[in-house]
Amino acid sequence: MREKQGMAEWEIVCRLATAMGYPMMYSSAAAIMDEIAHMTPTFKNISFKMLDERGSVQWPCNDEAPEGTPVMHIDEFTRGKGRFMETVYVPTSERSTRKFPLILTTGRILSQYNVGAQTRRTANVAWHAEDVLEIHPHDAEVRGVSDGDLVALSSRVGRTELRARFSDRMPVGVCYTTFHHPVSGANVVTTDNSDWATNCPEYKVTAVQVDLVPEPVADEAGREAVVAGGNR
Repeated sequence: MREKQGMAEWEIVCRLATAMGYPMMYSSAAAIMDEIAHMTPTFKNISFKMLDERGSVQWPCNDEAPEGTPVMHIDEFTRGKGRFMETVYVPTSERSTRKFPLILTTGRILSQYNVGAQTRRTANVAWHAEDVLEIHPHDAEVRGVSDGDLVALSSRVGRTELRARFSDRMPVGVCYTTFHHPVSGANVVTTDNSDWATNCPEYKVTAVQVDLVPEPVADEAGREAVVAGGNR
């Protein structure tokens, strides 16, 4: 019985492109490299044959440098000493309102990487067991929130629940959370706004509101009763 063998990555791409109406009929990865060399001036002389013979080649590799360019910048940069580009500041369209008076900013923590698909499999979770909402004590007090309470974080586009943690790292009116644990759903709150130049999502400025979430606790008779706040 013949063993099942997987396809090379380039073969998968070719089949997908062909199925979507753009035929890609390459016979090998070397043929793809030949097309890259034909279309990209800095790779003009690179081929699989050269790579097999030399092991590696530093680009640019063209008629001016047929064996590659081990060191690209020696006396100066190839396009001169520098080129400055003006980046015009465009303020965000996101605004705080009476309904959403706080500004949420999100970020990462050192021990975790993005949504934690890799780092949550390790002992790193000892340093970051859950995403929490850091909120200034003043903003928490006017909302009746105590340190450790379960709170609802809502914006114009979504809602999630996290534990509140008092912090003076942010000024009054600003709160912060990480997004490493999918259960927190931090990114369901952020808007669809993006940067005009790079299209990078705007995770740093979202108008939000924070409200106390009633939590069920056991009463004296053993039945569950709903009370406001986790530290009451």
